[in-house]
Amino acid sequence: MIIKSFETRKINIKQNKLILFYGKNDQIKKEAIENLTNSKKQIVNYEQNEILDNEDYFVESISSKSLFEEEKVIIIKRATDKIINLLEKIRVINLEDILIIIVAENLEKKSKLRSIFEKDKELISVAFYPDTNQTLSNVALNFLKEKKIVISQENLNLIINRSQGDRKILLDELEKIENYCKNGKKLTRDYLLKLTNLTENYSITELIDNCLAKNQKKTLQILNENNFTKDDCMMIARVFINKSKKMLTLCEEFERNKNIETTISSAKPPIFWKDKEITKLQIKTWSSKNIKQLIYDLSKLEYQIKKNFDVSLNLMIDFIVNIFSWKTNN
Repeated sequence: MIIKSFETRKINIKQNKLILFYGKNDQIKKEAIENLTNSKKQIVNYEQNEILDNEDYFVESISSKSLFEEEKVIIIKRATDKIINLLEKIRVINLEDILIIIVAENLEKKSKLRSIFEKDKELISVAFYPDTNQTLSNVALNFLKEKKIVISQENLNLIINRSQGDRKILLDELEKIENYCKNGKKLTRDYLLKLTNLTENYSITELIDNCLAKNQKKTLQILNENNFTKDDCMMIARVFINKSKKMLTLCEEFERNKNIETTISSAKPPIFWKDKEITKLQIKTWSSKNIKQLIYDLSKLEYQIKKNFDVSLNLMIDFIVNIFSWKTNN
């Protein structure tokens, strides 16, 4: 059964024990999961491969409920069609005290996993599509209205454009604005640039664009000329992941139509004219298969940065430098 992303609060988790969340908007997926699980004390996260490597143990644990002293939520991340056989085993089990949320990246219409969840009335399927500038603008306007913060349209457009289409980045910047305005301070454009990461985002975007284009000389120059800190690493990782996900869509489209101009002109949201040439180079440099691997490795890097913050800058630089040794197209 298909549910719209804005209707997830209507899901009855007493009745619907198996839920599929898929799509490229990780922030909204995260918010939807938090809304469904905020009253649950026990939440266990698994990677799909982690479960498939120990499939019998996982099924036995759910069946016996020996590990579940009270109602529990299981979140299975990075799911693919490989999980279908396990899904069939799970469905015959009484999940009265267990809620299972399967989280996947983008699933094509031909995906068997997506088809199973969409066609079965006992299952819930929710697609989370990328934010557009319009949806991000609505998010920002609602936030500012609730906090009673007045901001010019020009400054609002600046925040939206530099958030790189990432709702998480946008919300982080809005929180900074809220904290600044709590004491009645007036928000000017100059102070907006100082207050947020918008100034630094220019260099971060340039760094990532040249890295994806495999322009080694320019990438190393940016690394040397900018004094990136440990605090910048998480921002770099988030923007890198978001940019790579957009590149995946473009690479998949290019592999279908074999026409670079058509791929660029059909991109949504539209690609700014000044970014078109480097985007063409990126599309020609990467295959969709290798972009998917990059996204996976970036997710692991983000986890390593959180876990090893003191050496996060070294982790980030090593990762970027190593990309130039990758074989990135077929």
